Amino acid sequence: MNSRRAIESNTRALPINVEIVQYAKEVLDFSSHYGSENSMSYTMWNLAGIPNVYPSSGDFTQTAVFRTYGTWWDHCPSARLPFKRTPSTFCSQDYVELAFEEPVYPTAVHVLETYHPGAVVRILACSANPYSQNPPAEVRWEVLWSEAPTKVNGPQARQFTPSIKQINFPTNLIRLEVNSSLLDYYTELDAVVLHGVKERPVLSLKASMIDMNDIDEDEDEEKYDCGMDALNKQFSIVAFREWPSNGYFDKLPYEYIHLSLQPYWARINDTSLEHLQSRCTLIQWLNLSWTGNRGAISVSGFSRFLKVCGSELVRLELSCGHFLNETCLEVITETCPNLQELNLSSCDKIPPQAFNHIAKVGSLKRLILYRTKVEIEDYDLIASMMGAKCKKLRSLDLWRCKNITENGIAELASGCQLLEELDLGWCPTLQSSTGCFTNLARKLPNLQKLFLTANRSVCDTDIEELAANCTHLRQLDILALPQASIASHVLKPSSNSIVQLRELLVVEKCRYLGTASAVLRVHVHESGDSGDYV
Repeated sequence: MNSRRAIESNTRALPINVEIVQYAKEVLDFSSHYGSENSMSYTMWNLAGIPNVYPSSGDFTQTAVFRTYGTWWDHCPSARLPFKRTPSTFCSQDYVELAFEEPVYPTAVHVLETYHPGAVVRILACSANPYSQNPPAEVRWEVLWSEAPTKVNGPQARQFTPSIKQINFPTNLIRLEVNSSLLDYYTELDAVVLHGVKERPVLSLKASMIDMNDIDEDEDEEKYDCGMDALNKQFSIVAFREWPSNGYFDKLPYEYIHLSLQPYWARINDTSLEHLQSRCTLIQWLNLSWTGNRGAISVSGFSRFLKVCGSELVRLELSCGHFLNETCLEVITETCPNLQELNLSSCDKIPPQAFNHIAKVGSLKRLILYRTKVEIEDYDLIASMMGAKCKKLRSLDLWRCKNITENGIAELASGCQLLEELDLGWCPTLQSSTGCFTNLARKLPNLQKLFLTANRSVCDTDIEELAANCTHLRQLDILALPQASIASHVLKPSSNSIVQLRELLVVEKCRYLGTASAVLRVHVHESGDSGDYV
């Protein structure tokens, strides 16, 4: 998959260097994907190796697709409130990390986008070699390129090649960060190509000296500032290892109540948590998502921090925290008695038995276990228990629950009639012929969001019942249906139709809604392939 070719430097006095061109060897880590864990369709693992689709355009299951797109995710009933004072320069929503065979000094990065391009907002390089037997004492991340989200005209495939910064270390670990908020549909990535040279370019020496001078000047100007704005600058300018000696934290005048450290994921470690402790004893919202990986945060460091700062915590975001283990969950349950929201999405290193500790958190209102190893053998039993015990449940995501049936859905609908949001996407055992969707429509009049993604059994009767009973519905995702079903039942602007359906209507594999979509100004998307049910 790798190729070599000789290239001449711009300066003839410099020796000829050999440029190495590599496709990704392996996908090491990612925050989300549309596909399932035991399939290749629409998963991040498709980014490894040579292109499967490019230069073709369109919706292909052989590409890498993130979990969501657009802004509808932020408008549904389960949308989480943003952390205030997050730096405006941080706009990343998802990421994927790729390993390459040989460490090189990067000269170019090509991202092959095959459908709805424009989501990539940041490209980073890491000093750690994932294939080295000796882990480095220090892991450095450098931003090769970054830019605010921009709208790209058209869904056609393209090769995205931004102008990257030269760095002063070789790398074979590249990270892409994306923001899909401006997209009209899922972005699809096919491959990533890393160009680089084995010997350090002379120009990078000069660039690194300039960067260091700039950092020193900025530090002198800002290190005596106080408040969150100054903290943002300190996180982005000064390495945490320098903080103990600069007295910065001693000058902060107040305690943090809400604090998101996700924008600074590359710099957070045990030392930084230790220095934040004295300012976080009253903290209520804490975001540590994406932090602590590759040994940056230890179990003991995390535990010490929570024992000092966990008593008032109401919301704790730990997405993609691969340092988390059973001890960490036990510490959370012991030190956070007021915890109401816990996000463990993509924390795939936590063993299944560890999740038993979460049952001890009696005040919990929101729990996110997406892409974890929690083991559930009988989803009908879980749905039945929810129907019996969770009468006030407002939002439930059962995306890709493979064995839930009409029996579990019936128990859920009977007991949780306050539900406003229900995601049953890619649940292959749910069949319209059993009456399960009709029952949902009749029992759940408060529904604002209903996802039946990729369910091929949805029929006219289901649409009629939704139109008649779920008058508050604002987001609906269904597979292609006959023209009469959509036009006459869903989009008809009558008193008993779904007149609130203004934010999102996804009708997969549907090409006939040109005039109907204008009636309610909904977004209609065409999906070329609905994938598999593996």
